[in-house]
This record gives sequence, C-alpha cells and structure tokens, in this order.
Amino acid sequence: MKMIVAIIQPTKLDALKYALDKIGVERMTVCDAQGYGRQRGQTAMYRGVEYKINLLRKIELEIVVNDDFLERTLETITRVARTGSEGSVGDGKVFVLPVDDVIRIGRETKGPEAV
Repeated sequence: MKMIVAIIQPTKLDALKYALDKIGVERMTVCDAQGYGRQRGQTAMYRGVEYKINLLRKIELEIVVNDDFLERTLETITRVARTGSEGSVGDGKVFVLPVDDVIRIGRETKGPEAV
C-alpha cells in the first residue's frame, strides 16, 4: 500500500476528483494548503497599494491506494493537474510514501481490504 500526497492548483480539484472516480479511486482526504516555492509568490494591488503575497493557495490530496492502483493513480494525477500541454511552474508536486498498515475503524478490517 502507498500513500499519495498531491499538492495541486485549487482550480484542478473538481476535474481531478472526477478523473480519479473514473479509474476507481473513490476515497481521498482534501485539505486547503498554502505554499511557497519557485513561483516566489504573487504581487497584488489593494486600494492602490501594491503588496506581495508569499504563500499561495494550494490543495493537498491524501490518497491511500493498493499497489495495483498506484501507477494509474499517479498517471491520472499528473495528467489532469498539469496546466497546458507541457505544464508550468506552480502546477504542484506528488509524493509517494509507504503505508505499513490500514485499519478501518467502523468495520475493524485491516490491511489492503481496509483501503
């Protein structure tokens, strides 16, 4: 089992949820996040005064999948979350972490069946 942590643009969330549902990935945790990376923030205007926003809004998805779903899930995330044909700075990142065990609290199932 693996945990996928994907940091994506907020505008890509609905399309990504739909695409993941089509390949059979139906469970995920979605969190609002703020980040700072190579974009170096943005410049904005408020009442005629320019100011810098260092932390940009992102969405963090946490998805635990069995090993047989890993590659198709990663391919779907990278395809759908990319802006344009070649992508751009700020599209996000995907991390893959090992998961030792999973326990479904309600039914007390363990292991791959609990995912």
